[in-house]
Amino acid sequence: MHQTLSLDSCRLCRVQLQQLRYFVAVAETRHFTHAADNVGITQPSLSKQIHALEAELGAPLFARVRGNVGLTAAGEVLLPLATRILADVDTARREVQELVGVRRGRVRLGATPSLATSLAPAVLRRFRDAHPGVDLRVEESGSQDLVRDLLRGELDLALIILPATGADPALVAEPILRDNLVVASLNPLPMTDPAGTLHLADLRHQPLVMFRQGYDLRDATLRACREAGFEPSLAVDGGEMDAVLSFVEAGLGAALVPGIVVARRPRLWVTPLAPPGVHRTIALARRREPEPTHAARAFRRILLDHVGTAAANATLPAGVTPY
Repeated sequence: MHQTLSLDSCRLCRVQLQQLRYFVAVAETRHFTHAADNVGITQPSLSKQIHALEAELGAPLFARVRGNVGLTAAGEVLLPLATRILADVDTARREVQELVGVRRGRVRLGATPSLATSLAPAVLRRFRDAHPGVDLRVEESGSQDLVRDLLRGELDLALIILPATGADPALVAEPILRDNLVVASLNPLPMTDPAGTLHLADLRHQPLVMFRQGYDLRDATLRACREAGFEPSLAVDGGEMDAVLSFVEAGLGAALVPGIVVARRPRLWVTPLAPPGVHRTIALARRREPEPTHAARAFRRILLDHVGTAAANATLPAGVTPY
């Protein structure tokens, strides 16, 4: 009897995985016809494979009595082994598919201009070093345009500024950083208080350089000024990020800009806003359906690791904190 229950490794090596799948299907349903339907073959074909498996292992696996199907002692021994083998094979298949997907895939990344020039380059470099076979495409635009392109399926991921109303329900937006806005100017502003900060209301008579329509920073600046009780006086209206910063460097006016970008402009004088200040939430967004590709998931992992490492090493720009 002990010999009948022994399933040695040599015999298991000769067993086909498909036969194990058929065996587990019958063991779970206790019915040959139902099991055949579940695995997508005919009942005679399934029975033939089970018989072949029993012959290979040298022991009956099922007891068929009056139409009922039960496991024999050998079947009871085999079931946990077969279940574990099949689970290990499925895990191996997923891991190989993940590896192949990241080796070859594609990532279409969108980023706002401020993030395309500050956060994205280091992350893209790390991703390229880890996955040189993946095609990278980057689109630089405002958050509203990037959200539109995500919804159209033209981007896989986008680094956006999360609006106060939240993300579109069709998107998954994962907050990653909190970025405080600062006042950038060519020279120190006279209305700065003893704490070295500036109250928004003090910008009432200060000419401002304004971002173009559709830019999230334009909306944030106008909303903050109006909440402080005034309409801003515009020196120049309609610039992109680099243009706005260049206009400020030229002395045309001040601008409310993200703290994450001013570290790269040493000619600018940066003044923090007095509490509560103005901040924005930087998020990584994707469509809710379909599931992200292997390459997109790999990019997300590298991005989050980069942010976590920078936070741990205190190398995030001033005013920028992990979410």
